[in-house]
Amino acid sequence: MMAPAMSVLATLFITPIVLTPRTQMIFLLPLCMAVSIVYKTTRCDRLRDIPLAALVSWITIVVGMYLVGIVLMVLFELAA
Repeated sequence: MMAPAMSVLATLFITPIVLTPRTQMIFLLPLCMAVSIVYKTTRCDRLRDIPLAALVSWITIVVGMYLVGIVLMVLFELAA
């Protein structure tokens, strides 16, 4: 017999959670922040440089991802 937590996890793989486009865009923010922090932690020489460098990197990634999304959406609308 499976534990209750395992059955919930198994259910998520069978029937995924439906996310609205707005929720997907919001979920992008912490993902980009985690990537930015890990990347800048490996690149910065001094510990006190990491927060500002990670913030700048995070903003760059988020703006870049949103711009790529907008461009692809416009191209799709033009092609369709």
